[in-house]
Amino acid sequence: MRDRIKNVATELLINYGYRGLRFKDIAEQLGTTRANIHYHFGTKKNLIEEVIEDYVEGTVAEVKAIWTAENLPYVERVRRMMEFNRERYSRFNPAGKDGRPWSIISRMRLESDMLTKKSKETLRSFSETAEGYVNAALAEAIAKSEISADAPARDIVVQIVAIIDSAGSITSDAGSFDRLEHLYTAYLRVLTHAYGGEKAPHLVAVAE
Repeated sequence: MRDRIKNVATELLINYGYRGLRFKDIAEQLGTTRANIHYHFGTKKNLIEEVIEDYVEGTVAEVKAIWTAENLPYVERVRRMMEFNRERYSRFNPAGKDGRPWSIISRMRLESDMLTKKSKETLRSFSETAEGYVNAALAEAIAKSEISADAPARDIVVQIVAIIDSAGSITSDAGSFDRLEHLYTAYLRVLTHAYGGEKAPHLVAVAE
């Protein structure tokens, strides 16, 4: 029952945010009582804390799989990151153009004043962890001459992590996935044309 409660809470939290999440709505969807939800989690803060922790943990696992995959060019990692975002976006925006919230990470940052200290730290850890994986992937790409050795590594990492970290907010502001896709694509084009290294022709083809 705990997992079922958290699954429903995840959907409701993404759609309606912290203030819009109600035990009554969860109970109705599960055919149970509010007392039963209180029994498992006690308070709304406790439930949301666990939902955020589970969501970030699952997202980090996906990000890790993308950025640490063996023998995968750096630009392909970026493209797979974009498609991972698109998949999650499409789940909550089946028509493709609504721009509705689809990420707990971005949604909860808008209501961070309502969160526990632990939840805030969990959200912050996502950015730091993602940056670590991207940094390692870029270092590998430079070592393999996919990216030029004179490329400004720190700037390159900061730019893509900013896109990853703000993906939910970008699509909500734009009203569709188009703006996010444009940012990912522009990042790849600038990177490959300016710092393509020995394999620049191949990388540019992938990016375009």
